[in-house]
Amino acid sequence: VLYEMLRRRYPELYERVRQAVGSGNIIADGGMWLEADTNVSGGEALIRQFLFGKRFFRDELGVESELLWLPDVFGYSAALPQILRGCGVKYFVTAKIFWNYHGGEDFPYDTFTWEGIDGSEVKVHLIRGYGSGPEARSLLHEWSAQTPQGALPLKMHVFGHGDGGGGPNRCHLEFLARLGDLQGAPRVRFASPAEWFRDAEALGLPEDRYVGELYLQSHRGTLSSQAGLKKANRAAEVALRDAEMWAAVAGALQGFAWPADEMTAAWKEVLLNEFHDILTGTGIRRVVEDAAAGYERAIAAAEATGTAARGALVAPAEAVAVFNSLSWPRRALVALPEGFAGAAGPDGQPLCVQQVDADRLVEVEVPACGWTTLRPAAAVGGDGGRGVEAGERSLENELLRVEFDGWGQIVSIFDKQQDCQWAAGACNAFRMYRDVPSKWDAWDIDSMYELAPVELPDEARIEALGGGPLVARLRVSRRLNGSRVTQVVSLRRGVRRIDFDTTIDWRETHKLLKVCFEPDVHANEAVHEIQFGHVRRPNHRSRQYDRDRFEVCNHKWTALTEAGRGAAVLNDGKYGVNVLGRRMNLTLLRSPMAPDQDADKGEHRFAYAFCAWWGAFLESDVIRQAYELNVPVRTAAGDGGRRCVLEVDAPNVVVEAVKPAEDGSGDVVVRLYESKRTATRCRLRTALPVASAEECDLLERRRLRALEFARGEVPLRFRPFEIKTLRLGARP
Repeated sequence: VLYEMLRRRYPELYERVRQAVGSGNIIADGGMWLEADTNVSGGEALIRQFLFGKRFFRDELGVESELLWLPDVFGYSAALPQILRGCGVKYFVTAKIFWNYHGGEDFPYDTFTWEGIDGSEVKVHLIRGYGSGPEARSLLHEWSAQTPQGALPLKMHVFGHGDGGGGPNRCHLEFLARLGDLQGAPRVRFASPAEWFRDAEALGLPEDRYVGELYLQSHRGTLSSQAGLKKANRAAEVALRDAEMWAAVAGALQGFAWPADEMTAAWKEVLLNEFHDILTGTGIRRVVEDAAAGYERAIAAAEATGTAARGALVAPAEAVAVFNSLSWPRRALVALPEGFAGAAGPDGQPLCVQQVDADRLVEVEVPACGWTTLRPAAAVGGDGGRGVEAGERSLENELLRVEFDGWGQIVSIFDKQQDCQWAAGACNAFRMYRDVPSKWDAWDIDSMYELAPVELPDEARIEALGGGPLVARLRVSRRLNGSRVTQVVSLRRGVRRIDFDTTIDWRETHKLLKVCFEPDVHANEAVHEIQFGHVRRPNHRSRQYDRDRFEVCNHKWTALTEAGRGAAVLNDGKYGVNVLGRRMNLTLLRSPMAPDQDADKGEHRFAYAFCAWWGAFLESDVIRQAYELNVPVRTAAGDGGRRCVLEVDAPNVVVEAVKPAEDGSGDVVVRLYESKRTATRCRLRTALPVASAEECDLLERRRLRALEFARGEVPLRFRPFEIKTLRLGARP
């Protein structure tokens, strides 16, 4: 991204830089568009970092990058090795994993093979720091700090002026000239990081292996600081996903013109904001304001493209089409357009209508990756059953009875079908703590926060908003210290899921707010979603490394599971969480004062949910429920009939992206992954007018194999957590 800024603003200087790259005076490498955060950034966004980054290195600078260079990023997702290999990246260099300045387990290796959640491997070298000098003292310190000692007679020393990426100065070059071959000091020579790996491979890399995430034992606050940016990032990723899917479908079916320049610009806004000192919430106020404006531009561009594409798929009529971009059929509540007293589906059968505030809601069954059409009809109420009820302090459907206390906390989640209690303690319980880390205010949460709770004595005002055949709701309003929270708590028919649409006017300084759910589920580890899969982490503090992971990252859900049941907390943009015993504690807000003294103050709107299920995790719908919380159905005025354009017959295989091919060929690219850690055989079915199918790499450049394709079906086989990228060839 810095090269592109230089090219756009200072073209003459950019040409000099290109010449310096060509002559070897500047090392151009690194793989990504920029040094992105890899905890909070979505999986598809990480792939796009490499797609844009490697393409620029190749096309503009003549470099085929095989190296990921992220010295200053705050921990690394266990999904990253597979993403790297799928993007043609073999090597990875970082520095910060050794940071544990409040104690903790020392990381055991500096050169090793890193294995991700799917078994993919990448070679890693850890440097001890960056921005240091090349004096003999620095070189000797770096050399003596090898882990394990002497494992490889080769070490990478990264030097430069300052912490901002500054290059060498004259003194640095003079020291290196004198230290090239000096008795008592390691021999040194200039080389690129990629050259270092090639030399190390020739010598024989150590056999040490590390499996799972590279967790940083510091900077845990970066999962929650500047919550508004994190919510905007999730919304932008979802909006871009939907826009690409409907544009690809409309292009294949109706010749819709793909606005490549606008969508590329929108993606670049998001990728820029996923820089590890922006999305993480560790920027100054100006950075936050610029990033928020960038997200607004990206979302607006994505919404405009998606709206136009969906409009191309319907014909003018007194009707409304409802679109579902997820790869399974879903039941969604849809507000009817003005003038519709009621609605009927494509089969002509009228749908049940419920008035909720100013909206007339119907529950619509929408096909996988497809749409259905509603037409005006007479209003139809319930079928005479009890429906979903809202009491003075309760919600009840045919599966659950949920009871609240005077603080708006859930004290009972009684399963009527199974005759059991899900709540082992208070659920939806707000917990506030003093949050004054000893270092790096916006970056850190210290474990001692638990010793400084803030009392929240004020009771809540609870109002029943009514029930009906489809949904029942309560409004809970409450003061939290100097802040106020208002929640609309909803329970729909036919589900074991409680939704909390939340608005908080946050007025705290150096406070941390969590919401706690304590289900009656016994487990020794919690399951946390990451990009393209999930990881299991301890929910106890038996040893040092267990204690050190007192705040970890999740994406859309965290769960506790037994062999035959489980419970989860879902979210639409909250990444920090901790689980201790049965208590799942989702971090909602922080209020650091540096580097932005007003960080997070103001109004926040977000949603989270609690869901429970019976049966094995493999059979649960928790992943689908989490996607549905985040990905709304969309509508377009007009008649589109009923259609499913893509579907997978294995419930654990998720379609993550559908997009036009990058080469402008008219082909459609479909990205899928196995989500529940088990080998799977399935079939992808498509109604798109395509003639062939092949598997390619994540960058759509290297074609791996042709796939059997007949009657719109592609047979597929996945290993656990495998990501596949399919290219569906357009008919000539």
